[in-house]
Amino acid sequence: MFPVSDVIPSRTTPYVTVGLIAVNALAFLYELQLSTPELRVFAQVFGVVPAYFAWPTVVTSLFLHGGWMHVLGNMLYLWIFGDNVEDRFGHFRYLVFYLFSGAVAALGQVMIDPFSTAPMIGASGAIAGVMGAYFVLYPRSRILTAIFVVIFMDLVEVPAIFFLGIWFVMQLLSGVGSIGAQAMNGGVAFWAHIGGFAIGALAGAYWRLHESRRYWAP
Repeated sequence: MFPVSDVIPSRTTPYVTVGLIAVNALAFLYELQLSTPELRVFAQVFGVVPAYFAWPTVVTSLFLHGGWMHVLGNMLYLWIFGDNVEDRFGHFRYLVFYLFSGAVAALGQVMIDPFSTAPMIGASGAIAGVMGAYFVLYPRSRILTAIFVVIFMDLVEVPAIFFLGIWFVMQLLSGVGSIGAQAMNGGVAFWAHIGGFAIGALAGAYWRLHESRRYWAP
């Protein structure tokens, strides 16, 4: 399944989501100017390396990517789910939430594999947080999804709770399967995705409770 868009239009202009996409794009264009040795050093310095953990990299790593598919896939998911969550949280709260989700996601992966020397880069953990919040805030939404069957493609509307639920279960199963595996050569940081989604779902649940209390307040 490949998501194309959701069905809920944003009520406000998603300035922060657009800005985050722009910063990620600019950072990736800079990466393209680097030679392979320079890029390796760049990732080691600004990515999260669990064995040599440094707090600033929790933020800088969120804007680096390992290739075209990595950055394009992440930005597509951010665009589909980010505007509505930003609409619900408000611009500033959404930005804080995004960065916090990314930080929690990175720390989750560090806890699982604290001795890895492979740099962890990408916005996936923060975007997983956005997806977790969307999962709770818009359970009745639908995701326009491309379904590929052999050589044929069809667009169908999949309930968001099903699409995101399947995504999370896949990450969880992959994360459990990765426990004990060596991450010296890198790979997908499944526990960053799991941690990000979980903290996003908690934030979404808290915000729904806050909205309900504000609605019923005398």
